[in-house]
This record gives sequence, C-alpha cells and structure tokens, in this order.
Amino acid sequence: MHISSLPSPYGIGSYGQSAYAFVDFLHEAKQTCWQLLPLGPTSYGDSPYQTFSAFANNPYFIDLDMLINDGLLNKNEARTSGTNPLTVDYQKLYQDRFRILKKAFDRFDQQDENYLAFLKEESYWLSDYALFMAIKHAHGGKSWLYWGDHIRLRDQDVINHLKVQLKDEVEFHYFMQYQASKQYQALKLYANARGISIIGDMPIYVSFDSSDVWAHPEMFELDEKNIPIEVAGVPPDHYSEDGQLWGNPLYKWSYMKDHGYAWWIERVRHSSKLFDMVRIDHFIGFVNYFAIKYGDKTAVKGIWKKGPGDDLFDAIKSAIKGVNIIAEDLGVVTPPVREVLKKTGFPGMKLLQFAFDAKESSEYLPHFYEKNMIAYTGTHDNMTTKTWFESLPKADLAYCLDYINHTSGNRVDSLIKTTLGCVADTAIIPIQDYLHLGKVGRMNTPSTLGGNWIWRVDKNDLTIDLCNKIKSFTYLYSRFPETK
Repeated sequence: MHISSLPSPYGIGSYGQSAYAFVDFLHEAKQTCWQLLPLGPTSYGDSPYQTFSAFANNPYFIDLDMLINDGLLNKNEARTSGTNPLTVDYQKLYQDRFRILKKAFDRFDQQDENYLAFLKEESYWLSDYALFMAIKHAHGGKSWLYWGDHIRLRDQDVINHLKVQLKDEVEFHYFMQYQASKQYQALKLYANARGISIIGDMPIYVSFDSSDVWAHPEMFELDEKNIPIEVAGVPPDHYSEDGQLWGNPLYKWSYMKDHGYAWWIERVRHSSKLFDMVRIDHFIGFVNYFAIKYGDKTAVKGIWKKGPGDDLFDAIKSAIKGVNIIAEDLGVVTPPVREVLKKTGFPGMKLLQFAFDAKESSEYLPHFYEKNMIAYTGTHDNMTTKTWFESLPKADLAYCLDYINHTSGNRVDSLIKTTLGCVADTAIIPIQDYLHLGKVGRMNTPSTLGGNWIWRVDKNDLTIDLCNKIKSFTYLYSRFPETK
C-alpha cells in the first residue's frame, strides 16, 4: 500500500498519524514488510513513476498535523474542504497544498541546525532540483522543453541570475524537502523498531521533465539542443498492439560507464537510506532496452538495444556494501536476463495472476518457484484479484480453482493462501486483495491516463477482524519469524 492511499483528513495519505497506525496494524498482524510505490514528487498524470526528480520526496506526503504541532501552521490554515476520503484529487492538491505549505515555510527558522545539515548532506541533488522547480513555477508549470534556449541549455550567467532572482522559491523547495525527509525518516525508524522493513520502489527511468535530465543532459540520449533522440517503452504484445510508449529519455550508457556509473551509485545509495529493500522497476531494461524514435506516436517501430548488464551492478555492489535489491523481472525474461539475475543474486518477482493458462504450463506457477524470489498475488499495475477472477476465461478459471484447491469460502483468500504457502522467501499481498476489493480498488491501469493512483483505503476497513485474518494466514504458513 502506497503512502497516498493511507487515510487522512487532508485529501491524501501522509507520513503522519495514519501511517504510524498502519505500522501498528502490520505489527499486530505479524507482518514484517511494507512495500511502497516510488516516493518522488509526481508530475503530469500523477504517476509515481514519472517524477520531477529521482532523489526528491513528494511534498504532498508532508503531514500537516505535524506542522501544526511544530508551531508552523494553525488548524484553520491546514483545513482542506471538499476532499473525498476514498480518492485523491491531485488537481485540488496542486491548487491548495503549496499555498498551505508556504505559510509554514514563512514561519520556519532557516538557521535550524538540522535543516542546515540536511542542505549540506543532500546538496549533490537538492540545489539542482530546487532551482528546477523554482524556474518551473516561474514558467507556469511548463516543461523545461519550453523555457527558452538560455535556460534549457543552462547558460551559466542566466543560471546565476535565476538563483538570485528566485531565491525565495528555491528555499521554499529546500524547506519542503527537509520536512518530507524528516517526517519520513521518523516513520521509518518507528516501523523498523516495530519489526517492519520498508520496501521501496525505484523506477528504472526518469521523466524527461525532471531536474535530473535538465541538470545532467550529458547522461541521456539527447541531441545538441537537449531534445531526446530516442525514448523508452516496450514493444507490442497481446496486451497492446501498439506497445507502450513511455516517453522517458534513455540513458547514454557509454557515458555512465566512462564515469564509473557515479550517478547510479548515488541514486541507489540514496534509496538505500530510504528503504530496507529497493525494488528496481523494469529490471530487464538493464540487459536489453527498447528504443523508440522521439516523435513516434506508438512503440511499433522501436528496436532493442543492449544495456549495461551486470557491469552496472558490479559497480553498485562494489561501492555500496550490503545493498538489498529486488529485481522487477516481469515480462519477457530472456536467457541474458536470467544470467544477470544469477550473477547479481537479486531475487526476482513472481505473480500468481500470471500463472494460470489452461492450455500450457507457466513459470509463474508456484511449484516452479525458488526460495530467492518475491511472490505476489498481483501488483499495482494489475487488476485486484477479485476482478481478475471475474475476468478469467472459463477454462483458465477452472484450472486455477483446481490448482489452489478452492472448495469453499472466498476464492481471493484461496489465492492469497497459495501465494503465502509457496517456497519463496517473501510474499507480498496488496491490501486491496485482503479487503476483497473489486474494480474500485485498482491502483493503475497501464497505458491509460485518468483515474489512476487515486485509490485510498477506508479507515474503517482496517479492522481487528482483518488484522486477525492476516495474522492467521501468516501463522498458517510459518511466515512470521517466531514460527519458522
């Protein structure tokens, strides 16, 4: 469950009381992991996989009640009207939240020692990000593609002038990143103390409209005017005849290698401070990635290119001892991908929703699993399991129900039990599946805009009965450390 999906009176989940209450819920239910989506500041489309920075935190997750307790806001200033407790309204957040946070910033002591230490420690990304966001604000939110050549191409005299001209707005973004980091780290410490590890998510690509690409164009496949040459996506398949055109700029892997993969090392090091385990999205793209000519309307004409493979991960593991990575290896797992997984030792992912085809066997069937894997019913990109059952062809449904030995009770619970009963070291269940939610609980439908990333849990659903059910399933399959 993502932070945005937590209960809150302010229109979106936060690092506040409800997050601590959810940690307590997980602890009582004998859970040991909480998996999140990426925490970055969301851009157009509201996707946590398209953010303004690979390093920054989402200001929407700053808890307003904590700012009230710190004396930076009063309750009237924090009041948000017209919010739906079961969905996130990103347009309303965009219109209201920064105005509220600005009031807190105006009262904040910028000579605070912890704040100054944060600015120094995070300077390698924070100054570029804050200036980027300040310039974006001055341009009415437009992409840096439309800022004019002197700013786009980072004429140093112009950049120096903007740092002075936009000083207050830059410092506002410093403040928001400090508050988000402070609140998140306190939550993580609490979770760890309660025996809960935090699994975070790292998108393989960064958004074109990000401080990373604007500040470091040399690391990406851009032309002399900093316009993308090729962009990311995936080819056509039986899910989409046009493929998926993500539009993210591709990395210039030759440059990355020549510079010792320094940016990637810093990115993984930063994520390792945030999370106990880091799930890297679209892991197969490090072995072979799909390149689509910039300006194409679909992914049909894209071509496969060779990625850095285990050379990148050798550099990361050499620089960061004890790095704990999950490889999101869903999709076409070729022999070269399997070889990189084997060399790195990273666990891959298995989804039971991918397993059941009455016509042929599948590597997603639990009897093929190994210990070094992470098992799921489904993820944020899939239907909820309840909806998935309703959509299965008749023969596949019969095969699935026979395989999971479903004879009575709720079939969603039967699939959850099969997931928990497999040999994989770790099993992750979306909270929507434990709640038996249908279409209303779906987090994201890939390749669509609108209606995604908005789901929120009803605070009245996190009941003692639900807690006890999760606990009983966990004990049944000896997945709590005390029972192993």
